Amino acid sequence: MSPPKIKICGLTSREALDATIAARADYCGFVFYPPSPRNLAPETARALAAHAGARIGKVGLFVDPEDALLAAGIEAGSLDAVQLHGGETPARAAEVRARFGLPVWKAIAVSSAADIGRAEEYREAADLILFDARTPKGALPGGMGLKFDWSLLAGYAGAMPWGLAGGLAPGNVGEAIRATGAPLVDTSTGVESAPGEKDPGRIAAFCAAVRAR
Repeated sequence: MSPPKIKICGLTSREALDATIAARADYCGFVFYPPSPRNLAPETARALAAHAGARIGKVGLFVDPEDALLAAGIEAGSLDAVQLHGGETPARAAEVRARFGLPVWKAIAVSSAADIGRAEEYREAADLILFDARTPKGALPGGMGLKFDWSLLAGYAGAMPWGLAGGLAPGNVGEAIRATGAPLVDTSTGVESAPGEKDPGRIAAFCAAVRAR
């Protein structure tokens, strides 16, 4: 069985991007959400995207975005996919996919088995489901380093491609993959030395741990 795909989210510097590419991650994540410490200004996203070129897939994270923000982020980041990380409905996810012509990843906040079941609602509206930990009310919707009960995904066989996020780090990602069978893993906080500051060593360790599971 091939190892899971890897996404390193919330990159803000060329150093972090270089480390992500060197570690052979499949995707880098650019955040377009102003409250986040990982939010990118358009000019920064444009510079990082140009530096990355076609060496890695580029995914833009948005939270309940208006079309103008989506358009600006897609252009600046030369995005290959759009990740919707807020309360977007299936209808909105389908609208974004149709309007911008890019694959849509929909994050679902998980705290119970019922949340896993919500993935089915997006079957015709999104291209990939990302199961992430539910964060406290009023907090950021992701990037908090929280994880959920991975046993909720044991034996999961949904109809759509999916990935696992939430509290993943070099020390636990192997366990997470064994527990869930996740075909894609996504980390942000778990490879940081401080909020928004990626650690090249941790990025390398995370990718190595995924492949050594």
